[in-house]
Amino acid sequence: MDKKKLNAKDFINIGIFTVIYFVMFFIAGVLGYIPIFAVLIPLVLGILGGIPFMLFLAKTGKFGAATIMAALNGVLCFLMGQSWISIPFGIVFGLLADLIFQAGKYKSWKHIAAGYCVFTEWVIGSMLPMWIMRDVFFETYRKQGGTEEYINAVMSLTDNWMLPVVIVLGIIGGAIGAFLGRAVLKKHFAKAGIV
Repeated sequence: MDKKKLNAKDFINIGIFTVIYFVMFFIAGVLGYIPIFAVLIPLVLGILGGIPFMLFLAKTGKFGAATIMAALNGVLCFLMGQSWISIPFGIVFGLLADLIFQAGKYKSWKHIAAGYCVFTEWVIGSMLPMWIMRDVFFETYRKQGGTEEYINAVMSLTDNWMLPVVIVLGIIGGAIGAFLGRAVLKKHFAKAGIV
């Protein structure tokens, strides 16, 4: 059996950790009901998701695991009523993260930290409609019972110049989450041979 290929145990881990990670996304999303947190979701998710993601990586450490996890998160976002854009973003940023992890053979801490920063960017796909489908996004939110006060506050926080800031916030959140995960999971990292 090829130890580098995903096996049944890996797929079980992907399923379990996708659910745990998605709960972290849900928490970050709920905080978005406070207008300022609507643009801080990548930062918050990067931090909250750091520990479960680092444990996930230590347990799987194989190419494709991060891609599948990010794609599943995109699908779950879509099933919860968000735009389909989160699915290709999940696939692309999950794959880029996997390529970075693979470049470090899933053992290099630098590659793992950088890869997680990239992985965290999948969430931008779920937020992008606030910029590229602005009128439709906020009109839909209005129809779903969003208050004018909240909508106006979020609209004022999502000017075009804010999108690059949100992307950078995802990288910062990913870096904090990665270091937090490493600090908490020292034993698991040692066992997985991550240096």
